[in-house]
Amino acid sequence: MLTKRIIACLDVNAGRVVKGVQFVDIVDAGDPAELALRHADAGADEIVLLDITATHEGRRTLIDTVKRTARQLFVPFTVGGGIRTVDDAAAVFDAGADKVSINSAAIARPELIDEIGSKFGAQAVIVAIDARRAKESANAVDDAEVFVSGGRKPTGRKVLEWAQEAEERGAGEILLTSMDADGTRAGFDCELTALVSKAVQIPVIASGGAGTADHFADVLLQGSADAALAASIFHFGIANVRTLKEEIAKRGVSVRLPC
Repeated sequence: MLTKRIIACLDVNAGRVVKGVQFVDIVDAGDPAELALRHADAGADEIVLLDITATHEGRRTLIDTVKRTARQLFVPFTVGGGIRTVDDAAAVFDAGADKVSINSAAIARPELIDEIGSKFGAQAVIVAIDARRAKESANAVDDAEVFVSGGRKPTGRKVLEWAQEAEERGAGEILLTSMDADGTRAGFDCELTALVSKAVQIPVIASGGAGTADHFADVLLQGSADAALAASIFHFGIANVRTLKEEIAKRGVSVRLPC
């Protein structure tokens, strides 16, 4: 059985980690460098930092925040938000990131996936997809729609089709966030995650809805995700990565347990 990853996410606004519910009602969670080190020490397999307002505000990623956070880490580090060009990606890599996550810019110009992958390797490119079920459709999951600009704008593109195109263009992973489940702590969208995971060959990271060890086990097993990402339950002390891994291992999930 392949080892599954547990990833801690830092949603950053103006240099501070924040968290909301369904992309709104944002509250402060702390300093990114401090939280990244805490989660890595507790056993997180990777850290993801998303500058959640960079695209909406039309600016680049906060490079100083990336540098300060990268200096604390000994696990793979992904950065997203405000990356629109190969040069933007290069600046983030130079600041200490191992991978970049692209979302709105990839939808606007899909060739960006090819360009970053060609220069830095497919393993360095994650395509993030913010997905919302098509509640007016008879097939709400199959017709789930991609949103951009921090979840503010619908694109009219179906999640499944976009995930497959991203893979064809050379993305190394998909970061799939359920906007419906985000911040609710009521569980990941296993049905949507399974749909995408089974349609592509590259790893799929599930995001949105983490609340308990059972939620992680469900999305990694039933949802066929290769990794599960969470934010608020780690930042606010609701769950500890080390304890979480021990619990999901008991449920039959293969994870790398901290020493």
